[in-house]
Amino acid sequence: MAKKTKISEADIIAFYMDDVVEHQVKPNSIEDFAKSHQFDDVVFYEHFTSFKDLEKTIYLMLFQNSVVVLKQSTEYHSYSKKDKLLSLYYTFFENLALNKEYIRICLKGFENQLQALSDFSRLKRSFTDFIEDLNLETFSLNVDTIETIQNKTIKESAWLQFLFVFKFWLDDTSEDFEKTDMFIEKSIITAMDLLDTTSLHNIIDLAKFIYKEKVK
Repeated sequence: MAKKTKISEADIIAFYMDDVVEHQVKPNSIEDFAKSHQFDDVVFYEHFTSFKDLEKTIYLMLFQNSVVVLKQSTEYHSYSKKDKLLSLYYTFFENLALNKEYIRICLKGFENQLQALSDFSRLKRSFTDFIEDLNLETFSLNVDTIETIQNKTIKESAWLQFLFVFKFWLDDTSEDFEKTDMFIEKSIITAMDLLDTTSLHNIIDLAKFIYKEKVK
């Protein structure tokens, strides 16, 4: 059988995800995978360095597609920061639900190790960029170093929260992931409220004082 010559990145992603779902396991080798879809494995390497590279791209693609869908909506641009973040979560996890079987097969055995899962490295960068673009309000400290630490902490905390939601979604057996939707709403509202609490302000003030005393 003649091999296909025009194979795109999107084609390879679709082949891979379909194979994982159909066979309930990842392909054994790139050579066998390419052969089963009638294209030369050199074409695979034009787009990806490995299956791991491909999987990282899939998670990134699902996230970026969610952001594109959001930003195409005229209503989105008038949303509050909280509603923008909620909309991102809802849209992204709807995309995950459409591919839930593939994701659960790929993450089998990693349910309790999501923080260390390298498959999410590109997704994390894109997610934290989104958080940074939201420009979530922080306290005015007039100390550049502490401001930088605070901004980084917000992004890392948001990422950790994202992983908690992802883990919750993996375990969610409710109809249409209704419990995940509830968890998203409650966790986002709580996190946004936390940014404006007096106790946190007092902690930051203490950090400011300690910093000033140390650099004198």
